[in-house]
Amino acid sequence: MPTDRLLIRGADVVVTMDDARSEIAGGDVLVQDGKIVAVGQGLPRDGAEVVEATGCVVTPGLVNTHHHLFQTLTRAVPAAQDAALFGWLKTLYPIWARMTPDDIRLSAEVGLAELALSGCTCSSDHLYMFPNGARLDDSIEAARAIGIRFTATRGAMSIGESKGGLPPDQLVEDEAAILRDSERVVDAFHEPDEGAMIQVALAPCSPFSVSRELMRDAAILAREKGVRLHTHLAENDEDIRYSLDNFGMLPGDYAESLGWTGEDVWHAHCVKLSGDEIDLFARTGTGVAHCPCSNARLASGIAPIRHMRDAGVPVGLGVDGSASNDCSHLGLEARQAMLVARLRDGPSAMGAREALEIATRGGARVLGRSDIGVLAPGMQADLVLWDVSDLPAAGQWDPVAALIFCAPIRPRAVYVHGRAVVSDHRLLTADPRDLQRRAQKAVARLAG
Repeated sequence: MPTDRLLIRGADVVVTMDDARSEIAGGDVLVQDGKIVAVGQGLPRDGAEVVEATGCVVTPGLVNTHHHLFQTLTRAVPAAQDAALFGWLKTLYPIWARMTPDDIRLSAEVGLAELALSGCTCSSDHLYMFPNGARLDDSIEAARAIGIRFTATRGAMSIGESKGGLPPDQLVEDEAAILRDSERVVDAFHEPDEGAMIQVALAPCSPFSVSRELMRDAAILAREKGVRLHTHLAENDEDIRYSLDNFGMLPGDYAESLGWTGEDVWHAHCVKLSGDEIDLFARTGTGVAHCPCSNARLASGIAPIRHMRDAGVPVGLGVDGSASNDCSHLGLEARQAMLVARLRDGPSAMGAREALEIATRGGARVLGRSDIGVLAPGMQADLVLWDVSDLPAAGQWDPVAALIFCAPIRPRAVYVHGRAVVSDHRLLTADPRDLQRRAQKAVARLAG
């Protein structure tokens, strides 16, 4: 754990995301023992290591609220490039079924490395299939290696094709075994306290791949263990039809009937939530992981984020799987969130600062974390130095808005708990060239 003092000094702007949304020109951030001690101007050095932040905008680290890291090894698969959700899944299930535990870990390392290089300091991951002996432990090991905070969700599929579900039977599990392993991983890995690096949530994959009973029992177990709940919901028109045909109700109502609403629950996508379902989520504090790039890639639609935000629904960003987004870049996700909100609801529907807020403070709230997402004394020192002296920001008049409006601006440095994960634009915890080489070798085997 860090013991040294660190002074981030002289940033062009420090974007705190505090309650007043303060922005400090010429700002400093003082860090000690992995936590923020002070934010302001002209802070005393007092023996701290100094990092000069001239030419940078400093923000809280970005928070990714929905991902499938195992999919990083199946980017741009030709047969899946032009499919909608259900057809896309059916194309990729057989490839995923061939993955090994080493593939799961490598795929997670590649995705997490890319996230870190995009300014992400905390990511969730929804691992819902465990082929050939894979376990949630494999992705947790990858997160520890890359060094960003991690919410590992123990996903599951239990209804295969022979029982009317979407996934092939070889990828589903026995429900009693799912619950046993869910309890195991919570007991083994979940850190409940402030500053946690690894947390666990329970995440049956979707209403079309698990039973009503598993959804209910997972909610009961999660609340017994004090962990959060996550699943996919209302992703596209096919999803809505499935819910109406099989459950006789809309997805939000189905979720509520099984205990899947509340401040300890967040759902991915929610593209097709009705007004009444949005009001339900707002009343109960149920969160949403907004995945605009994936939603566009699969032609699922544009989620009504302006309506959700105005109603008070907690909203964060998710890059989703790297086979439905084909990248793990959270900065691009924030930009896309702003653009599609405007496409749906007009040019003033979302500004750059709101998109940045959703990517930081908003994501922290969705993951149930009150210790990250804001630069203020007492918060964890998860922060990013965005290099606005680089070419993509040349000509900008507003460096904070440039983070969202302009082409991706590279982080000069990324800190998690006061420890540098990225420095001088370079990832410090893994060799990207080695990850690339190993990934392509794995792809050749999976495609063979």
